[in-house]
Amino acid sequence: MDVNAALGASDEISIAARFRGMLQWPDRLGRLSSPADPVTALVRAHRSVHPGADTALLRRAYVTADRAHSGQFRKSGEPYVTHPLAVAQILADLGMDTTTLAAALLHDTVEDTPYLLDTMRADFGDEVAYLVDGVTKFEKSHFGAIAEAETIRKMIIWAGRDVRVLVIKLADRLHNMRTLDARSPASRARIAGATREVLVPLCDRLGIQALKRELEDVVLSHLEPETYEEIDQVIQKRAQWSGFLAHIIASAEQALRADKVDASVEPRHRHHYTIWRDTVAKGMSLPPIDTPRIVVLVDGPEGECYTALGAIHGMWRPVPGRFKDFIAAPKNNLYRSLHTTVLGPDNQPIEVLIRTEEMHRDVEWGIVARFRFPTKMLPDRLSRPLGAALGAAWPAALSKTLPDALRRPLNGALGMLTGDSRTASASAAAAATDVDLEWLRRVIELEQDTDDALQFVRSLRCDLAETQIQVICRGKHLLLPAGSTPIDVAYELGTSVGDRCMGATINGEMAPLTTPLLDGNVVEVYTAPKGKATGPFREWLDHVKAPKAQLHLRRRFAEPEAPAGTIADRIAIGRAALGLALRRRSRGLANDEWLHKLVAQFPDYPDLDTLLVAIADHKLSAETAVDQLIALVDNGPEPTAPAR
Repeated sequence: MDVNAALGASDEISIAARFRGMLQWPDRLGRLSSPADPVTALVRAHRSVHPGADTALLRRAYVTADRAHSGQFRKSGEPYVTHPLAVAQILADLGMDTTTLAAALLHDTVEDTPYLLDTMRADFGDEVAYLVDGVTKFEKSHFGAIAEAETIRKMIIWAGRDVRVLVIKLADRLHNMRTLDARSPASRARIAGATREVLVPLCDRLGIQALKRELEDVVLSHLEPETYEEIDQVIQKRAQWSGFLAHIIASAEQALRADKVDASVEPRHRHHYTIWRDTVAKGMSLPPIDTPRIVVLVDGPEGECYTALGAIHGMWRPVPGRFKDFIAAPKNNLYRSLHTTVLGPDNQPIEVLIRTEEMHRDVEWGIVARFRFPTKMLPDRLSRPLGAALGAAWPAALSKTLPDALRRPLNGALGMLTGDSRTASASAAAAATDVDLEWLRRVIELEQDTDDALQFVRSLRCDLAETQIQVICRGKHLLLPAGSTPIDVAYELGTSVGDRCMGATINGEMAPLTTPLLDGNVVEVYTAPKGKATGPFREWLDHVKAPKAQLHLRRRFAEPEAPAGTIADRIAIGRAALGLALRRRSRGLANDEWLHKLVAQFPDYPDLDTLLVAIADHKLSAETAVDQLIALVDNGPEPTAPAR
């Protein structure tokens, strides 16, 4: 595409989008006058969760996306705009806020059309522009093999400020996986493999089981199609359980009532991937085993879950070694529940999950619960008097005295109830990152310790490993990848502790530093006095599993080489070289407006970032670029500011 024409087209898109948006006003039921309104289902789904949502933003975003993607088609032959619309629909069904849905509708415009991020910021505000920027990929054709790693790195950094970046990316990938049949077998395998390695674990860490189940299943269907079909045949036989499950549920409810536990009991079937994981992936023989499973939802405090457990074990004999307490020791993805397996009638094994209604909401929706149920994110001592507080003006001074962990969800809840959706969504995003995502903060700290995007992605994949263990050391509960050793524990306590590590005990007994740890181990690490350490040792690299230890040791024992600069670093270098060349000619620029027009003079570079990286990599001379820029400023048309 000719970039000069593209820049001109951007203004045209912006003006046309606004004009068409103004022409399509919804009626009282939120419908457009057009009989074939493509946004109707999206609006209906969004308002079913957020009845007071202002959907005018969604309609305007769709009109802009439709205009920007005009003439573009997916590999399936469908108009391209059907993809962002489907992504927004997935997010609406999850219960995300209006801002996120607008960003989803626009998420490919900056990457694939002439529509500029600056124009989007002027049209839709900083929040939407930030989310779209967060999911915009670096082009491999211009940034080479490092582009994919840099894209992942950028997405994680952006998510550190607003987790909705990751939620949009997951919905985007889910729709792409749903329509993967339009691609070649090689592309299907590559995309499904990348999804399994990074995006499925990210979805798990965010706790969005409602999204993760389908994502896991569709990945399995592309990577293991024959096994998937065999599991599907087993699942089709579940109808034979209906009478058995009804009897089990009735018996469980009777036992709970006898122990005065207010709870409901429901079937909780496994999906394809979990059956594969627990049978086929462990080397067990086919056909896969699909064990009956129920969930007990307790209406009361979490202590009632243990009372319910006693009632279930009083009814049926528990299977030894099959009890797990994820309430006292929760997972790192908001998952809390009790797991037990009992022998039911005819010694049929039955899996039983026990959790409160609040826990079940968090299990199902994870981080999305902050947006789907904003008022329920408050503790009882705040949620109960909230209605009374809303009767009068909420005292802002009192809100400011609360800690962030309470103030942000409170402001979010108030925003939802009073109709200030932007305040609500921003507060919910901040609260989610503050309260729920310790693992994300740890990953961002890891990113700050490395300049190499490829190394960061390798460490991220390790950190996202599905199998993890929890060990205790010096009073701290440490979450580590399975197979970690006391060396990993030492480096989790600090790099100085790791470097001086000289011995360890596991559960009170001396053990080699290379001993693999088990879930629940109590570890004590002994270190040499400062200045007298003999380590670390290169061979430790063969025994560490945690990203922090791996990164430190690889850096310590790596061969000297020039550090790989990130794309952000190269953009900064290119900008500095351009500025220096301008100063040599006694010229300067107040902003990037003329730089964006300069891009049109170099058709090989589609945007300003690509041009600046080319200058940093010496593929384009800064002097050549400045010569063109000066000629453009002195002889070219006056720049036009983005339309407002």
